[in-house]
Amino acid sequence: MVFYPILGWGVFWISLIIGIILFISFRKVYPIIYLISVALYIFTAGFTIDVFNFEKLGILTTLIISAVLFMVLGYYFSRVINFKQLKK
Repeated sequence: MVFYPILGWGVFWISLIIGIILFISFRKVYPIIYLISVALYIFTAGFTIDVFNFEKLGILTTLIISAVLFMVLGYYFSRVINFKQLKK
């Protein structure tokens, strides 16, 4: 069951096309960064599930742990970036 290369390339091309369309429409970079982070999350979770050959419970556990990890990192980075902006 090797689906992560297909998943990774599919998510990459779809995100690239949507990112180009969003950049042309809004002229802002943050939607592209958001799409990159979503694509990276999907590819990382798919790669982990495929490499370790997880079953149902393993897949669910991987998705829960990675979602919580990314939420904590997002919260941390939002605090660090806001703190640096307030200092200037």
